[in-house]
Amino acid sequence: MGLRPYIFNSRPKEDGNFFTGMRNILGFKPKNLSIYKKAFIHRSLHLKDPQGNPLNYERLEFLGDAMLGAIISKYIYNEVPAADEGYLTKMRSKIVSREHLNELGKELNLLSFVDSKVHKDHFGDNVHGNVFEALVGAIYLDRGYKYCENFIHHKIIEPHVDLAKLEGKVISYKSLLIEWCQKEKKTFNFQIFEDSGNDPVRHFSVKLSINKKVVSKGRGPSKKKAEEQAAKRAFFALQEKIDA
Repeated sequence: MGLRPYIFNSRPKEDGNFFTGMRNILGFKPKNLSIYKKAFIHRSLHLKDPQGNPLNYERLEFLGDAMLGAIISKYIYNEVPAADEGYLTKMRSKIVSREHLNELGKELNLLSFVDSKVHKDHFGDNVHGNVFEALVGAIYLDRGYKYCENFIHHKIIEPHVDLAKLEGKVISYKSLLIEWCQKEKKTFNFQIFEDSGNDPVRHFSVKLSINKKVVSKGRGPSKKKAEEQAAKRAFFALQEKIDA
């Protein structure tokens, strides 16, 4: 199935509903509706354009990620003129964290627009942030940098960004713990086990050892989440030493 039959032969009523939905989210009228439709095509449909190229939101996601990074970087650069590169990088990471982008995607109910063979209940949380990034990429292609910047200011910076509060926000306990271990010349190891138990979905358990001694355990639906939980527990158990 190619780009033309999927995008241009859809029914006028469906196009009208999609146009209205996009206009309400964006705050302006889309020019090229087909770009925005592409931002919600999941790879499970296995669609291709007339040239045989894959037709899904992943390339727009890549572009949107770059635009988010550039616009947020410019904002922090202007807001904190005395900040060094390390501070700027850390603050940008906090603003465009996967957790934050997922929350934005959920807030805008972007999943309701996604066209997929996968049932929406089976998607992981990251799809919300992925589609948000794809939408940003679509805005850039349709309307250019200025519209993209205004959208990001309106949807992210103005309602959600407080630099003073973000300074104290930890985005990764695992990174924080690894940094401390390296600084203190301590060895660390995340030992991962598959642990489904009675759950219908696969889970993973993690034992975190520091200097060959188990200091915490974690469990989650992915290895990354299980490691982060173990690292968070270890951080609070060792906080006095870490903050010293």
